[in-house]
Amino acid sequence: MSSRQMLLCLQFTSGYGAEPGAWRLPGANLRSYTDMDQFVRYARAAERGKIFADTPVLDVDLDHQVPHFAIDPLLVMTSIARETERIGLVSTASTTFNEPYNLARQFKALDVISHGRAGWNAVTTSDPAAAANFGRAVPPQAEKYERAHEVVQIVQALWGSWEKDAWVLDVDGKRFADMDKIQPVGLQGRHVASRGPLPIPPSEQGQPVIFQAGGGSYGLELAGRYADGVYANPYTIEDGRAQRQTLRDAAERAGRDPDEVKMFAGFMPAIAASRRAALDRRRFLDESVDLRQRVRYLGAMIGLPLDHGHIDEPLTTDQLADAVPSPHDPRSARALQVAREGWTLRDVLAHGVIDYHPVVVGTAEDVADHMQQWFEAGACDGFSLAIDGYHDGVDAFVDQVVPLLQERGLFHLDYEGPTLRDHLHAREQYGLDKRVSETAAR
Repeated sequence: MSSRQMLLCLQFTSGYGAEPGAWRLPGANLRSYTDMDQFVRYARAAERGKIFADTPVLDVDLDHQVPHFAIDPLLVMTSIARETERIGLVSTASTTFNEPYNLARQFKALDVISHGRAGWNAVTTSDPAAAANFGRAVPPQAEKYERAHEVVQIVQALWGSWEKDAWVLDVDGKRFADMDKIQPVGLQGRHVASRGPLPIPPSEQGQPVIFQAGGGSYGLELAGRYADGVYANPYTIEDGRAQRQTLRDAAERAGRDPDEVKMFAGFMPAIAASRRAALDRRRFLDESVDLRQRVRYLGAMIGLPLDHGHIDEPLTTDQLADAVPSPHDPRSARALQVAREGWTLRDVLAHGVIDYHPVVVGTAEDVADHMQQWFEAGACDGFSLAIDGYHDGVDAFVDQVVPLLQERGLFHLDYEGPTLRDHLHAREQYGLDKRVSETAAR
């Protein structure tokens, strides 16, 4: 058995899958977007640790594609919490347009309801369309992240404003709670403030776990100070190792143990009995996207003027000789590698070479091999899985890939404990992390 154990998250979006055409897969529930029983079924099948992505904007053409995100991730997760026992529940909520008191109340309520299985993916918002839904504009980056630090600190202070032993429940003494241990936080920042207290007792893990997603120096500092889990998008092992080390260094600068911060690499598996069958599945899913545009983009990635009229042909010998991967897109080398294997342009695209995470299209063994290679190389602490179509893809991963990872000693046979904090081996924390506060004050 490996001393390190892989961590796994499953991205739940609209209820259909990570690919735009997932709603059209044979057997898919066409009403998964609003059917909470579907989310519960997927969660029960997985019972690992899950991430729910959210953004407050409609950003797709619903004529042909389904929404990217859940109708309301906190309500979806509350539904799942009541029907599961061990699975971790992590939701994204922006620090840019939400008030800290509302965030603290919602996430701690979910944490109590789920008996200590909640996490908050604290991110900033950059989309002007999302900002417009709040009648505001996206603030400058420095201001946006200054507010993010204030929001996270006030939220954590509010989480700790009801002390752990404040709930007395003394029937004979007629005391419900000790008000001396439920105190206002009285925090005032430049952008946000809250008096408190938050009238919610601690959960079995104390308070929710903080996650973070977002790159750049500002996002790195936010993650290094507060996050126990970080979602990253490396495309190569080398990039993953570099990102993970940079993250660990940021945690150390914040006065934390680098091992406290776990990096999840985004990954998109497409599983079938053979590579050809998996490609055919992806080709069906690609029917819902604009392949003309994708062919043009593929051409830009490898330095060739490609035409949609040749989509069912491989690149010629002359084209392969002239092809050069773009230095501006980290996916380009992989795209050219696949093209050189002799696949048609349609099949090259079906390999997922322009998807937003690395893609493996093949058997369960192919998927497990990729994950093992990345994990053992130190490119991540685990994976954030974007399954192509949930209705059969979740079961395929759980029933076929997970046993292989367990046989190889890479993934635990059972949960580490009942809470999300246990699953992550995250340190105990209630209220603000004094180490981070002291480091920031110096």
